[in-house]
Amino acid sequence: MKRYFLPAVLIIFAACTNGDENGNDIDNSIKTFPTPVIGYTIIAEYPHDTSAYTQGLEFHNGKLIEGTGDFETSSLRITDHKTGKVEKKHMMGTDSVFGEGITVLNNKIYQLTWESNIVYVYEANNIDKPIKTFKWPYDGWGLTNNGADLIISDGSANLYFVDPENFRLKKTISVTEKGSPVFYLNELEMIDGFIFANIYQTEQIIKIDPESGHVIGKMDFKGIQQKYFADKITSRTDYFNGIAYDSSKKTLFVTGKRWPKMFELRLN
Repeated sequence: MKRYFLPAVLIIFAACTNGDENGNDIDNSIKTFPTPVIGYTIIAEYPHDTSAYTQGLEFHNGKLIEGTGDFETSSLRITDHKTGKVEKKHMMGTDSVFGEGITVLNNKIYQLTWESNIVYVYEANNIDKPIKTFKWPYDGWGLTNNGADLIISDGSANLYFVDPENFRLKKTISVTEKGSPVFYLNELEMIDGFIFANIYQTEQIIKIDPESGHVIGKMDFKGIQQKYFADKITSRTDYFNGIAYDSSKKTLFVTGKRWPKMFELRLN
């Protein structure tokens, strides 16, 4: 006959973990640690069009591609990032179409819309008109890609991985920080295998592990408006939004909705 000593073992284990040899209580709760802060250095400032309600930002072939929002005035544009001059502009907004995030994959530009469930696709070298459209069942917010899949945010804590050829949903991950969901994921950018995301209505960017959805780093831009262009803030100056990555120089570009400046920075 087998004898089981599990209860006694559990009692001994419990006794060992509830106090030390002097009878003092020991805290066995799991300790959480602050999310690591990602340092950065601003290395350049550039002018930015204050009519651009920035929703998506992408650096491609030495030019800045920007998707802007607002009904009627939503656009897709090609910009000289050093001068802020808009070189090409495609007006795509209507009274029901509000432009959102963009990304470039396989020489095509994908552009989300907010509530109209339309995704526009353009040739990267010709933004005069879309070459096709897709339907998307959720709100469109931010958009990036991992070289194979499109990655979409909709303002929730979810990120959706989508086939760019047919817009079939492949998988969904939930973004969490220390076990809690992170909402308002907005503009997205893939950088060295990690997803960077603006958090809407904040001056924060988070770094996300695309496999687990865990937030593994944070960038804090608190006070950047007051520090760099306090005298140019107006009632139309809106939230921090827009991340682009120049992989050749390994620098980031960040800006905001109707901001007069865009910043180039290097991660420390």
